[in-house]
Amino acid sequence: MSGTFPSTPAPLTIEVQSFEPTLLSVANNLRRQARSRGGQRWLFKCTFPPLARADFDPIFAFSVAQRGQFETFTWVPNTIGTTRGASSESPVVNGALAAGVETASLDGLTASTSNILRSGDFFKFSGHTKVYMVTSDMSSNGSGVATLNFSPRLESAVADNETLTIASVPFQVAFASDVRGYTTDPTAYYQYEIDLIEVT
Repeated sequence: MSGTFPSTPAPLTIEVQSFEPTLLSVANNLRRQARSRGGQRWLFKCTFPPLARADFDPIFAFSVAQRGQFETFTWVPNTIGTTRGASSESPVVNGALAAGVETASLDGLTASTSNILRSGDFFKFSGHTKVYMVTSDMSSNGSGVATLNFSPRLESAVADNETLTIASVPFQVAFASDVRGYTTDPTAYYQYEIDLIEVT
């Protein structure tokens, strides 16, 4: 199975981590050398509030159907997937982008508008599975053009006029463990926690 993780009930808390592996060595004279191994993934720990069985069972059934870490599925976070900027905008790429860049020119924006995207917002390019984070507030000029700074580096090339998803950003993820389990108590409420890793 794949599909989309149930949107309700939403997790009570979401812990977000950025994993970007580094090769690091320290010489006898304590000189430090670091080299990026390339690549980055988002990691998530979601803790749900105590759930009645009617609310819990669909979530757990979906989880079990993913066959441990085997399947990938779509997850739309209830809070972090929403921009703090102008979610009504529909930005498009202004000029093709090569893999490895960390900036993009966007157009199709409302002219002279501040903070269309805010630092910390997530977004993705259409047709791509990787999700990126805005690293500085983005505002448009009088022609409706803006420069977007983001991280990590672009994983694969993006075509001119490709659109961006900036609201209800979907992550492609898998479970980080093959084990699914829960805890219940005498009041018949269920405690559930999941660990997810982005897959691209």
